[in-house]
Amino acid sequence: MRHVVIGNGISGTSAIETIRSIDPQASITLIAGESFPPYSRPMISMVLEGSVNADRLPLRPEKFYEFLQVEPAIGEWVERIDSENRIVETDRGNKFPYDRLLIATGADPRRLKVSGANLPNVFFMRTQAHVEGMIDTIKAGARKALVLGGGLVGLKATYGLLRRGLSVELLIRSGYPLSMQVDEFAGKILLQELLDRGLEVKVGAEPAAFEGNGKVREAVLTDGTRLQCDIAVIGKGVDPAVSFLPRDKIKVDLGIVVDEHLETSLPGVFAAGDVAEHFDIARKTRWVNAIWPVAVEQGRLAGMNMTGRKVSYPGSLSRNVIRIFGTDVLTAGLVNPPANGDFESICAHDPHSKTYRKLVFRGDKLVGLVMVNRVEQGGVLMSLIHNEIPLKIRAIRERLAAPSFNYSQLLLK
Repeated sequence: MRHVVIGNGISGTSAIETIRSIDPQASITLIAGESFPPYSRPMISMVLEGSVNADRLPLRPEKFYEFLQVEPAIGEWVERIDSENRIVETDRGNKFPYDRLLIATGADPRRLKVSGANLPNVFFMRTQAHVEGMIDTIKAGARKALVLGGGLVGLKATYGLLRRGLSVELLIRSGYPLSMQVDEFAGKILLQELLDRGLEVKVGAEPAAFEGNGKVREAVLTDGTRLQCDIAVIGKGVDPAVSFLPRDKIKVDLGIVVDEHLETSLPGVFAAGDVAEHFDIARKTRWVNAIWPVAVEQGRLAGMNMTGRKVSYPGSLSRNVIRIFGTDVLTAGLVNPPANGDFESICAHDPHSKTYRKLVFRGDKLVGLVMVNRVEQGGVLMSLIHNEIPLKIRAIRERLAAPSFNYSQLLLK
């Protein structure tokens, strides 16, 4: 059996290890555009801030491919999938035949369609190479940074640049940070935390252009404001990397649509990780949950199914944990439900302990949560969502919102 895996992120890596553990004789080829070995993408923000060195990023030993008898095609980008002949073609003109194919290409940073966005010293923060470029720019004398986007990437970039000693200004298009992960109340708490730390934040702000002579020197906002900068970081989200796919053969919505076995609409072709669109447990619809643990799960399950072991994937749950200076935030599931549904939100806020909780229920089942500080119980609450545990007694549902809640109280139901 000839297996070809596109992408050497954690999803592709997990799939390769699974395939090899099940079938020691299988042929495995890895095609990866990045020249780095498998590394921890979540840790690149720690490299930026200087808390770890880049040599801590690799996830597997140097001879990982050799040990697993994998044929690596590193530094090659897939340009075309010939589905009729079952061949993958790369930008170097190489052709790789397959019996089973896994697309684990992850996601690409969302680009800004404004003039000057390609100027030197305008960065994304998605790969190890991006962060290394930012560090080189700082070492070359950059002192004023502009970060675009109040999401997870934008906040991590902001923190890392501040730790490097730069003056940082943060632009957020919405009215508060983490608008895709939290509700407005939690968002305003986080915004105040940023302001209290002395960070310059502009909400409702968007760039219209970047300007500079040879490298970025200024950003022009849509309201005409001009902001000087030596370095700019764009953190406006990501899109699944699907540009090379034959859309007439493989169904793509936001991501690659897969079934319960992580197989695409093209038989023998699978998808996993940030590029795959599967079932979201809380939302009850197809969704792309581009987070590390989901990529690991899907990579393993895809590897099993590629070897012929039919294993169903029940779906994933969006969740994130981040520390913003001194404030911890945990979110999961459906945080901002539609108004026209059977949803109820229970909220609790204690300004003295600086805690906030919002629990979203569909009927008697927890489907979403936001926690600000004292997030230790988040695992229990996420388990309730993931396992769809009914909580029929309203007093128990209300009790979950209290920071003093503990798991044993569920036994009273």
